[in-house]
This record gives sequence, structure tokens and C-alpha cells, in this order.
Amino acid sequence: MAKSLPVSPLASPLPALGVVPGVRLGAVAAGIRYQGRTDLVVAEFVEGTTVAGVFTQSKCPGAPVDWSRAALKGGSARALVVNAGNANVFTGRAGVETCRLTADAEAGLAGCAPQEVFLASTGVIGEVLSADLITKALPALHASLSETGWEDAARGIMTTDTFPKAAVRKVEIDGVSVTIQGIAKGSGMIAPDMATMLGFVATDAALPASVLQALLTKGVSGSFNAITVDSDTSTSDMVLLFATGYAGNRTISNADDPALAEFRNALNALLLDLALMVVRDGEGASKQIKITVNGAVSDASAREVAKAIANSPLVKTAVAGEDANWGRVVMAVGKSGEPADRDRLAVAIGGVTIARDGTVVEGYDEAPVVEHMKGREIDVSVDLGLDDGKATMWSCDLTHGYIDINGSYRS
Repeated sequence: MAKSLPVSPLASPLPALGVVPGVRLGAVAAGIRYQGRTDLVVAEFVEGTTVAGVFTQSKCPGAPVDWSRAALKGGSARALVVNAGNANVFTGRAGVETCRLTADAEAGLAGCAPQEVFLASTGVIGEVLSADLITKALPALHASLSETGWEDAARGIMTTDTFPKAAVRKVEIDGVSVTIQGIAKGSGMIAPDMATMLGFVATDAALPASVLQALLTKGVSGSFNAITVDSDTSTSDMVLLFATGYAGNRTISNADDPALAEFRNALNALLLDLALMVVRDGEGASKQIKITVNGAVSDASAREVAKAIANSPLVKTAVAGEDANWGRVVMAVGKSGEPADRDRLAVAIGGVTIARDGTVVEGYDEAPVVEHMKGREIDVSVDLGLDDGKATMWSCDLTHGYIDINGSYRS
């Protein structure tokens, strides 16, 4: 059984969470893996709720990912069932059967088709997930669902997370007030290859599934797809976006409709909030790292350079040790495989330019950089000097804590 972990020093407090009309949630202790804490979460949605989703690009996905991918084709959702502690991955036909039995049981309680039930699991890989533990817990959980169950849900989906993650925004669509609220979990096996963890967002806006999908797909590119903790992509990850339609705004059939500008910006900001909480809860993390790359031959190239820096164990351990070793950043740029010119490269840490045009800046004073490295939020900037491609990614440092957590994950 996993032992409790100290709360991350970068933990973000839960915001004041409200309700999303048309959504009821709850959590219960089903005894799936953990003792003395909730590990099964259900959300039920009003009839007519639309849904969008993005899923892990792992070639070894879990059975719940396959199930939810198939369910997404219908474009509608009535329920979501999430368990923590067991990922239901590499469990063969037993895993598929657990998904079927879970969806059937929840569908009976929610009064919908099993294909309108979305499933997600997170936890240990390769252990059979008992359907009985879930289906026996569902009736009581269904009876306890509440519009105010968001915090319980956020806590119920945690694994090695040290704090619950949630965010909320209130905006308008054509003068109609709408709410966007979401929760997420994730702290390890996090790499930007959508998706990178579990995230569930709901809104009372009235939006068709096609518009939701366009908004979510684009929104994750600068949030969940721009973070990395350890360069490992999970088998189980997904982000789902639900829209209940309760707000009653006019029908919008195009994601680029100007009426959605405020909503789009708010959704993107909320997704980034949740993604950064995942980074700030990186297993063993003590510092957040922001990597900005400019001057690349394209945005895609800048992204690969930023990813090489963000994933570098040498960069991450230098940050952990508060060592202003900018040579490791240069190393990571060079290994990225992307176009780069040593004699055009510029590197800055904490806003202080250290190297430019192939050498150290004349008169460089390391003192302010050393001071910056002592902080909780580290900024690394690279200018390749080639063109106008740019990208930003976020990561965290690599400490002994990461080894301690993952060396005993199953024990």
C-alpha cells in the first residue's frame, strides 16, 4: 500500500468551488487499493450533455481509454466513473469485462445507455481490477451525489498526488453567464503527448460536441501538452470536457465564432491552471521550471528544443541543486536534433543573459542567477537566432524524492 506523502512545497490551494448546473458528483472508499480514503468517483450529467476528449498516445493504452474513446464517438455523456489505485492496464479480457460491467451498472443507475458512460482509471499497471468492488459501491455513491461534490471528486482521483487540483472560471457567451470548472490528477508518468494525466472539466454552456472537441484539442496544446515531469507518457491518461447546456446560450456551430472568444480564453486559462498544478505536484518536486524558446525555424522546432531542455535529467538535477550550470541548457539544445547554430545561440536564466553568439557574455555576473536558482520558480530562456518559431513548456526539478516514491510504488 502506498504510504502518504508530504504535501508538495509548490502546492496550490483549492479555489472556492461552486456548482456547474447539470452536474452531480461524489466519491466513496471502495477499497480498490487504498485504505482509509476515497478511491471511486462518479459524476452524472443531465440528459443532452455533450462531450469532447483527448487521450494518451501510448501504444499500450488501458481498457478504460479504449472504452472512452469508443464512447466519445456518440458525442453525448450521462456519466463518468473514475477509480484510483488500479489503472486497469495490461489486464487482458478481464480488464475489458470490468469496463463493461462498470458501465452497465452505472448506466442502470443513471438511466442511460452504457455507451454514454465514460470510464477512467489510474494507478498500478498489470493488476486485475475487480468489477465487484466498483459495482457494489456504485448504488450508495449514486444516492449521495451532489452538485457541490467537486472537492470530494478532486480528492478521490488522487494517487501519488499530494494535493487536490481544481480550477474555475466564470465568463459570458453573448451576454449569458456560464461557468467552467474542472479537476485533475497527476504527479508522475507525466510527459507532453496528450493526454498526460486525468482531467475532467464541465461547463453549463450549450455547445455541440464538434465545437467542444475543437476547443479542447487546441486548448491542450498550450497546457497539458506543454508540461513534463519525467518524460514518461502514461497508458491511462485522458482529458474530458462536458457541456450540460443549462446556461441556455444561443447555438454556436463554429469554434472560431467571435462570441466564443471570452469562453475560449477562459477555458485555455483553466486548462493551463490544472496542468501547472500537475507540474507543481511532480513527484519529489521542489521547483517549477518554465522553459521559453524563441528564434527557432518553426514553432514545432521550438517545441522540440524546449522539450529536450525540460526533460533533461542534467538540467533538472542542476535546478534541484540550485546550480547555475547553464552549460547543461546548451547541451540539451544541441541534443534535440533540431536546427541550431552555436554561434547564434543565447541563453538566459532568471532574465539574466549568460551566453550569446557562441560564448559567455562579457562581464557576466553569476550572483543574480545563483540567487534566482534558490527560488521556487525557475525561468530558462533560449533564443536560437534563426527565425521566429517559439514555444513554452513547464517542468520541475528532479530530486531524491522522485526515486523514493517510484522505487516503492507497488509496495
